[in-house]
Amino acid sequence: MTKRTSMIEKLNTRQTHVGLPGEFYTDPGLFEAELETIHYREWQFVAHSAELPGAGSFLTVQIGAYPVVLVRDAANAIRAFHNACRHRGSRVCTAASGRAARLVCPYHQWTYGLDGKLFSARQMSAEIDRTRLGLKAVACETVAGYIFVCLAVEPPDFAAFRELFSAYFGPHELDHAKVAFETTIIERGNWKLVWENNRECYHCIPNHPELCRTFLDAPGITGVGGASEDSELGAHWRRCESLGLPSTLRLSPSGQYRTTRVPLASSAVSYTMTGRSAVQRALSPAIASADFGALLCFHYPSSWHHVLADHAVSFRVLPLGPSQTQLTTKWLVHRDAVEGEDYDVQELTAVWQATNAQDQRIVEENQLGVSSPAYEPGPYSAEHEGGVRQFLDWYSATMTEGLARAARPEVTRVA
Repeated sequence: MTKRTSMIEKLNTRQTHVGLPGEFYTDPGLFEAELETIHYREWQFVAHSAELPGAGSFLTVQIGAYPVVLVRDAANAIRAFHNACRHRGSRVCTAASGRAARLVCPYHQWTYGLDGKLFSARQMSAEIDRTRLGLKAVACETVAGYIFVCLAVEPPDFAAFRELFSAYFGPHELDHAKVAFETTIIERGNWKLVWENNRECYHCIPNHPELCRTFLDAPGITGVGGASEDSELGAHWRRCESLGLPSTLRLSPSGQYRTTRVPLASSAVSYTMTGRSAVQRALSPAIASADFGALLCFHYPSSWHHVLADHAVSFRVLPLGPSQTQLTTKWLVHRDAVEGEDYDVQELTAVWQATNAQDQRIVEENQLGVSSPAYEPGPYSAEHEGGVRQFLDWYSATMTEGLARAARPEVTRVA
């Protein structure tokens, strides 16, 4: 039995009321299979369009083994390319972000236009076909101010997600925002543990006192089931939809993404220590009211998002190894909001800075525990951990399909 066949069998026969065996969080071979099957094939959130404010703006991101560069071209379109020179393979853009009229490889100065086409190749033979030596494109989609990329040669259809995300996020005009603050932390834990921790609030009261000032820990908010029976959520949805804001919980057929609007705790209107607005200028003039609470979305395997009246927060997950995950958090405010006048960065970020640090400790302790040879997964809370089960259902189905696809021999076509 091959390693892939063994994994398929373990996923197909897993007990869904308990977690995965420890090897799913530690095995290097399985981690590489996850990269190939999930992270290199699915759409992933990478950045905000506001981070590329004008032609020539670029930023870089590393997804597993793939360095990628995003750039806004002369026609104002956002493109993505493999960040590897077509000469000897050096990274073309080495800075995290910047602005340039053209993209110049620092190794031998091969130069590319903002459309990725090779512009010049210094002292090279005139016989080379420059039309075939442009930067290799990466599938890229921008929706409601959020940029997604997919490394697959044939990416999954993006249309259904675009339609849903645009309907929910479009009214908040995040393409007119700016990043007020960002932070990146490296958690010494498997990327799935980061997601499992995110998909339940069973742990919130004993671990997140700052967050619990404003965020409700109701199972219908963190999970995917029981929301329609929650009278408070139902009343909130009706109130928001009366304002023309799509609000009910929408889960994709595959379980890969979900959107919903939720109320905040007590009389809170924002994720702050006081519950009051952190930013005096609303993200969207059309939605200055804080009555809609928070707009939430998750999109496996890379991100979850929160949008409030005054600011938005995005969380990007990138796996670095079997027991190491990068989490980047960005706080967005209206692009004309002035720091020190309209908002204070410490007040804006305090709640999630504290929560991220607490979750980092939780994930790292979880990783140490599941790495023990004595670890045996226990039962989930039926009330609080439905979101964890839903994530692992999606993960198992996606991995099973991908591993089976990879195991099938290629069909030889006869001319």
